[in-house]
Amino acid sequence: MKMRKPDIARRIARHSRVSQAEAADRLDRMIHLILSNLRKGRETSLPGLGKIIRGPDGRLAFEPEGGKSRD
Repeated sequence: MKMRKPDIARRIARHSRVSQAEAADRLDRMIHLILSNLRKGRETSLPGLGKIIRGPDGRLAFEPEGGKSRD
């Protein structure tokens, strides 16, 4: 199932009991923080999913919780 930003914002709104606009703002802030950390060479944790890391070659990799890295 392919989810788009409005779908994710709708789910966040429903689960957090906030408006869809507030949920979309929260999602934007989270994405901005993730990208900012990656640009600075910091790994970014996604609780319950894993983490995104930037390797020495600059490539991004996703490391699932309890699993092996995937590019």
